[in-house]
Amino acid sequence: MMKRKARLLASTLIVGVGVGAMPALAQTTAEADAPQEIIVTGSRIQRTDLASVSPVTVVGQEEFQMSGAVNVEQVLNTLPQVLPGFTGNSNNPGNGAVTVNLRNLGTTRTLVLVNGRRWMFYNTSQIVDLNTIPQFMLEGVDVVTGGASAVYGSDAVAGVVNFRLRKDLEGVIAGATYSITGEGDGPRLSVDLGFGTKFADGNGHIALYANYTKREPIFQGARNFSRTAAGDGCIIAGSTNPSTGLGINLGGSTGTCVSRGGEIGLSPQGSGSTPIATLPSVGGGNGLIFNPSGGGTRPFLNPEDLYNYAPDNYLQLPQERYLIGGYASYEFSPGHELFTELSFVNNHVNQELAPTPAGVNAALQVNSPFFDAGTQAALAALDTDGDGYVTTTVGYRFNQSGARNALQNRNAFRVLGGVRGNITSNLQYEAFYSYARTQNTQYQKGNVSVSRYLAALSSEFGPDGQLRCRDAAARSAGCVPINVFGLGLADPAAIKYVTINSTNLEESSLKNAVGVISGTFGNLGLGADDLGFAIGAEYREMGASYSPDTYLASGDVVGFNAGQPTSGSYNATEIFGELRIPIISEGIVHRLELNGAARYSDYSLESVGGVWTYAAGVEFAPIRDIGFRGQYQRAVRAPNVEDLFGGQSVGFPAATDPCSDRGTPASRTDTLRQLCLDSGVPAANVFTRAVQPNAQIQGVFGGNPDLKEETSDTWTVGAVIQPRFAPGLNITVDYFNITVKDTISQFGGGLNSALSLCYTVVEDLSHPVCAPFVGKRNATTGALGATSGGGNPLILSANIGKLTTSGIDTQVDYTLPLGFSLFGKEESRLNFFFLGTYLDKFRSIPVASIPERETIAEGSVSTNPLPRWRHTARLALADSFGTLSVRWRYFGPIEDSRIKNTFSGLDRVGADPALLPNARVGAVNYFDFTFSADVDQYLTLTAGVNNLFNKMPEVLGAMQEQANTYPSTYDVLGRDFFISARLRF
Repeated sequence: MMKRKARLLASTLIVGVGVGAMPALAQTTAEADAPQEIIVTGSRIQRTDLASVSPVTVVGQEEFQMSGAVNVEQVLNTLPQVLPGFTGNSNNPGNGAVTVNLRNLGTTRTLVLVNGRRWMFYNTSQIVDLNTIPQFMLEGVDVVTGGASAVYGSDAVAGVVNFRLRKDLEGVIAGATYSITGEGDGPRLSVDLGFGTKFADGNGHIALYANYTKREPIFQGARNFSRTAAGDGCIIAGSTNPSTGLGINLGGSTGTCVSRGGEIGLSPQGSGSTPIATLPSVGGGNGLIFNPSGGGTRPFLNPEDLYNYAPDNYLQLPQERYLIGGYASYEFSPGHELFTELSFVNNHVNQELAPTPAGVNAALQVNSPFFDAGTQAALAALDTDGDGYVTTTVGYRFNQSGARNALQNRNAFRVLGGVRGNITSNLQYEAFYSYARTQNTQYQKGNVSVSRYLAALSSEFGPDGQLRCRDAAARSAGCVPINVFGLGLADPAAIKYVTINSTNLEESSLKNAVGVISGTFGNLGLGADDLGFAIGAEYREMGASYSPDTYLASGDVVGFNAGQPTSGSYNATEIFGELRIPIISEGIVHRLELNGAARYSDYSLESVGGVWTYAAGVEFAPIRDIGFRGQYQRAVRAPNVEDLFGGQSVGFPAATDPCSDRGTPASRTDTLRQLCLDSGVPAANVFTRAVQPNAQIQGVFGGNPDLKEETSDTWTVGAVIQPRFAPGLNITVDYFNITVKDTISQFGGGLNSALSLCYTVVEDLSHPVCAPFVGKRNATTGALGATSGGGNPLILSANIGKLTTSGIDTQVDYTLPLGFSLFGKEESRLNFFFLGTYLDKFRSIPVASIPERETIAEGSVSTNPLPRWRHTARLALADSFGTLSVRWRYFGPIEDSRIKNTFSGLDRVGADPALLPNARVGAVNYFDFTFSADVDQYLTLTAGVNNLFNKMPEVLGAMQEQANTYPSTYDVLGRDFFISARLRF
């Protein structure tokens, strides 16, 4: 047993060598040394070795056990090629799902397979939720770099992640894993059961499995680094503008400076726990805040007035999951087999945010009894029309409504049936059909109706002298005047009236039919294997819908984002083929082989139609000890349901019209003035408030049914070194270069970005980026947006961007027999493996036609922190007594992306690092320790600690995703202990 464990451990993290076999993975035993036909991820051609022209990272089953992983992302996200998508630490943003993001090219550009076949997705963006994959049943995970659409179809732009379930289960396996942090919180429990047996005199095999997972929450208030909300800028000596301060502030836009990095704790300064209403200052300045006891106001200047929303947010989301499934095969005739797979998952994940903050323009009754005499007098002075009402901005935190909570309740199932077998001794076939569906019911609690809130704020005295809501229709619907002008003063009936809950429904489905014939024929007579081929056809139908609650659909909500109904489907019919041409084996060179693949896809979408994807590669080993490989791949991603059919809706994003007085004075050039005149702004209104009376600009946003496909080009070149003088040593080095064109995103990067690009960068109204604004200005004022009398700019999804990335993956795998046993009878082995990625570049161009605005992200923060260097390594000592191992996870230093990416027109000027609170964040090292022992032939115990030295993340300012950091990238739990037991009988 320990020999097998040592071999598995040696192969837990290994890059496919591509020339010759992968020694650690392809080792055979005396009982199984005959070659068998296998399929390597990235190809449909069967072969007798594990060679691959594409760089393949293989994560073995042992790595999940040694990591104490409950969910698959806990191991997957430690790979240098993987940047986290959503995880169990993603609260806001987040949606309860767990996703994978290869090369930081996006979750929609990473194809997820199980047993080489497409898996179920969970939303309108057609993304797989990794919560649906049974971690304990995995035999391994293969990660293929770069485009693979010629083999697998759409979405394989960044690469493929293939989860392989174990095929050889005989008997019963049962186990449990329990984890808890060093703080004693956030326990996680996973209980597993699997059963496998043969039947029908060995002609059939069936495997069944079940899992229960329970994860308890941790709030941001439970850790020093996240317990107080932090942002850029603070009041410091000599600083008159908080936004240009050098430190990190706490709780809002004005606060007390804290040191760069490190931990922060709760203090009176900046914690801002007063959840009462604020009003703009009558005389300007920072505004007014109502006294906690209500009625009267004072200047809103003190840090303690700021509201600290952090403690109410989850740092680790609670989860409860039930997962059952099975797969079976039956040889109904010699060489012919029926097979099936079935999986069902019920997954509950909660999100929780601080109580709803609401800022509205409301008509306030001047003589309201909610105000003291001084406030009534101040408002009366502003009542210029004498109607007894003043319209002003009111800000309020609805603490009396409680925290906002969103429960994601997903039910997903997938069923597959197929047949496979041999046509001749060198010709095989396989055909299958699968259907998958995911339904999500999202229940939101703690929203506030904007219309009801406005009605409750505007009060009057009735004929009986009692205070009532001013609007008669609102009164008949139960409106109660609301007192938000003090702490906890609102009538519970008023809170109940304005607070709403919502139920939103989401459903997605996938139908997939594939038929393949593969085999070999002839050879070139130079000692190499026979030529291999695969040819087949595929049909896919993708559909999804999102049905929001009436309040969310209408936009009459504050608390959670509004959303529009989305529904749509489309299909693709495809033919594909692969060819493998071994040319030389053990001849004038050790090995020479060519391969190619192509696929034609016919989409039901008129904007996409028919597209080709293809690949070509070569493997060359001049001698047995060293080999080289290279490949080019063209891949595509068809637009998904959300891209195409996302509900179009009117929105009011914050934006700055350069033709108004809201832009910076330095930008008001003669060129800009002329552009404004040419676009329809009256001369007298250029650079005035008439062009943009509000800080927000109305527009139309959503999906675009005219989208075409994204395309990518991937080049990989690598070397494989297996020196005979050092048996057991394998070294691979692979260079990758990926370019994605026509990337789909919101037009121009959004309304504000598009305005800036049009008027201050390209300065040409005939340029496509200016199209949403041409003819949309009000003829009298020059304003954009229907609320200002103009037309609404159309800012829909568009094929407008470009992504490029390149780098080098390095892997070292070495197994060293020690020649003696330290603890038992069998020979001890020292196993070392190392996997690292050097990021040469990562560039994003929001509008490809404006290449000068390329965003540089390597070594800095993009959507994720992207260090130049990242690696994971494990050193293990294994013998018959057990296995001791240490894992080292390294995440390199990063810098604030504004240092490289601050623009002035087309010039990249860069921000001064001295003016940024966390200009650079240092490298992070995590060390994990594990011990595993086979108590007997039936029981294995494993115990360990991750993040042994309790390394916590630095506090970031604006350079953060949530919780003052990137909680899916950096370890936010601290020291974490786990213990697991595995039974087999």
